[in-house]
Amino acid sequence: MTTEIDSTALAVFLFFFALVTILGFVASRWRKPATLAHIDEWGLGGRSFGTWITWFLVGGDFYTAYTVIAVPALVYTVGAYGFFALPYTIVVYPFVFMVMPVLWKRARDFGYVTAGDVVHGQYGSRALELAVAATGVIATMPYIALQLVGMTTVLKALGLHGELPLAIAFIVLALYTYSAGLRAPALIAFVKDIMIYIVVITAVALIPSKLGGYANVFAAADAAFQAKGSGNLLLGGNQYVAYATLALGSALAAFMYPHTLTGIFASNSGKTIRKNAVLLPAYTLLLGLLALLGYMGHAAGLKLESPNDVVPALFKTLFSGWFSGFAFAAIAIGALVPAAVMSIGAANLFTRNFWKAYVNPEVSSAGEAKVAKLTSLVVKVGALLVIIFLPTQFALDLQLLGGIWILQTLPALVFGLYTNWFRAPGLLAGWFVGFIGGTFLVWDAGWKPLHLISLGGEPFTIYTGLLALAANIAVAVVINAVVPARTPARA
Repeated sequence: MTTEIDSTALAVFLFFFALVTILGFVASRWRKPATLAHIDEWGLGGRSFGTWITWFLVGGDFYTAYTVIAVPALVYTVGAYGFFALPYTIVVYPFVFMVMPVLWKRARDFGYVTAGDVVHGQYGSRALELAVAATGVIATMPYIALQLVGMTTVLKALGLHGELPLAIAFIVLALYTYSAGLRAPALIAFVKDIMIYIVVITAVALIPSKLGGYANVFAAADAAFQAKGSGNLLLGGNQYVAYATLALGSALAAFMYPHTLTGIFASNSGKTIRKNAVLLPAYTLLLGLLALLGYMGHAAGLKLESPNDVVPALFKTLFSGWFSGFAFAAIAIGALVPAAVMSIGAANLFTRNFWKAYVNPEVSSAGEAKVAKLTSLVVKVGALLVIIFLPTQFALDLQLLGGIWILQTLPALVFGLYTNWFRAPGLLAGWFVGFIGGTFLVWDAGWKPLHLISLGGEPFTIYTGLLALAANIAVAVVINAVVPARTPARA
């Protein structure tokens, strides 16, 4: 892939980047609140977002720039296995439909802003609250860093090398997020998703016609996999269990992340969340089309330094400069929206479950908003420093672990919505076993998310996050059964 500057592509890219920057700062006046000096207004948009805003916001921070880059890259590398993201985003929405309205009501009724708030309210345990909040923060940080990886890929394709363009983009992001809070990514998400839909639909309609049709695309991909001796158009028999458990575990983890919960808590009703659980699968269709770009990379005969270059290389090779610039802008904006929501989610956790819990319990609403704003800046700077000074593989490994870690907060956050039987000591012990055990299994497998086990003499490869979650729940049940109740449930 050539990396010389295409002035037309760069001009289109800068136009749309400037457009969303203006929108980001205008957002502080959008649906203007009485004040932004309150964490409910700054961090949750006043809990007032209806169906369409929630659809764009949740879709915008769920389908990220790294998704646009990484899913086709995985399909390009391994073939059918890379499509696990499709069943994952199908399984997740029934879970959202059933569980998230109940969680939203609990948060609205008691004024909770974070998962840590919900857990503390339910079990009255600062230790369990701290475990859930800390897990949320450390699982989110590498997720933000990966958005920078996605943005770096398109900046490189535009011919913009070095860290300065990336740093400028994130400074701009930090400033308008500080100013407008969650309203900024919510407003920008409209632009981002419309652009992504245009790019993907255009790509899957036109690229095959330039490459001899879909039959030739699949044939070329199959030939490439056979030539290198790995990857396939269809799953092998020994991949079914791994594929299914990876999809299920990823689905259960998806809405435990602070940024997805922030979108849920910002909704104006449980009915809005249920409507979104019905409408959001439209993004799954988009994701399926997007994944096909991985196969198209083989048919185009691309020579890549990294699989992550497959999408930018396709657009740069097969489309005119102005459309490449449009596509690159869509991907870059696709990094800004989730990065903003992720940093706000992490900032809310720090403010409510660290600062207010341990540093200043009497902090005012305005003080909470101020701490959250400053923390969101620190989070973005931290993610930027990780990408600049540490190997990208470090962020990838941490993100891999982050999915397994955040899944271990599910029992503490969800079980209490339906039963008061579980208590804090059991859930805390379960979280500890799942967190440490899952980390060990990933390390033991050579930093891979799958683990080989034997059942009845038959070997199966299973997603490590589900193994850790099973151990987590088993320990929670046993400890809960033998430890007498001390703390009554509070909410």
